[in-house]
Amino acid sequence: MQIALAPMQGLVDHILRDVLTEQGGIDWCVTEFVRVTDQLLPTHIYHRLAPELEQGAKTAAGTPMRVQLLGSDPYALADNAAKACELGAPVIDLNFGCPAKTVNKSNGGAILLREPEGLFKIVEAVRAGMPAHIPLTTKMRLGYDSPDGAMDCARALAAGGSAQIVVHARTKTDGYKPPAHWEWVAKVQDIVNIPVFANGDIWTLEDWYRCREVSGVDHVMLGRGLVSRPDLAKQIASARDGIEYQLKTWQELQPMLREFWRQVRLTLTPISAPGRLKQWLVMLTRNYPEAQQLFNLLRRVTDCKEIDRLFGFVAGEFNPIEQLLKQPA
Repeated sequence: MQIALAPMQGLVDHILRDVLTEQGGIDWCVTEFVRVTDQLLPTHIYHRLAPELEQGAKTAAGTPMRVQLLGSDPYALADNAAKACELGAPVIDLNFGCPAKTVNKSNGGAILLREPEGLFKIVEAVRAGMPAHIPLTTKMRLGYDSPDGAMDCARALAAGGSAQIVVHARTKTDGYKPPAHWEWVAKVQDIVNIPVFANGDIWTLEDWYRCREVSGVDHVMLGRGLVSRPDLAKQIASARDGIEYQLKTWQELQPMLREFWRQVRLTLTPISAPGRLKQWLVMLTRNYPEAQQLFNLLRRVTDCKEIDRLFGFVAGEFNPIEQLLKQPA
C-alpha cells in the first residue's frame, strides 16, 4: 500500500512538498503541473516547478517526486516527457483531472475526459517517447459532467500504457463538493489490471478506513486533507503498519511553520510571501483552532519583516506561536 501527496496547483509547490514530506508517511509526491502547449519547454521551467530534479528528484526528506505534465498535444507532451526524463524525473504523470476553467478552455485537464480515444492517443504517444524503464502514470476524475464514461476513460489510460491511475472520485462539475464517490474507484479497479489510487475527501484516519472499505483499494492519494493535517499520512501509515501513533499538537508543528516561512521568504517576492503563509494557515484552521488565531493576528500584515519578527527570525530565536497569540493584533 502506498500513500501519495497530491499535486495541487497553486498550493503544493516545492516548499510545501518539502515540509509535508518531512512529517513522514508519504511514499511519493507530484509536482504542480507543467503546462505544455505545442513546443519543447526550456530547462528552467522544469527547475522552477521541480527544483527537486537538481537533488536526485527527491525532497530533502528523501521522498521521490514525479513530474506532472498537462496538455492535449500528444507529440508535444511526448517531447516534454522525454526531456523531463533526461533532467532526472523518475516517473512522468499526466494530468486529466484539473477542473480549472482556464485550463479546460485551452483543452487541458478534465475536459479531455470527454474523448477516451484522445486520452489513449496522448498516453500512447507519451509512453512511446519515454525511456522504457521510466514509468508513466495518470490522474483522472470520474468524467467532465457525468461518470458515465469513466470506465472508457480508465480503459483508455491503461491501454495506452499508464502504469497506475489515480482516480479523484468526482466529476469536473462536482469540483470539490462532497461527497467523493469512492464506489467508482472500485469499478475502475475492476476493469484495469494496474494499481488504482483513491483520491478525494480523505480528511481523517476514519475517512481512510471508510474509503478503503468502499473503494476496495489500498493505495491512496491525499490532497487537502494532508495539507490541513500535516501528519495525516504518518497517521495512516502507522495504522497500516500496526504502529500506535500520537497526533502532533499545534505546538509540535511550530518548527514546520517556521521552516515554511523561511523557505517562502527565500523563494517568493515580498509582495506575495505573506499571502502564501496565510493561504496555508486557512487550510490549517480545519484542525487547529490556534491557526485561526494566528491567521487573525496576521490578517492585515503585509510587511515580511514584521512576520520575520513575529516568528523570531530577527532575534535569531523561534518564538512559540502561543506567545505570538498573546500579542495584540
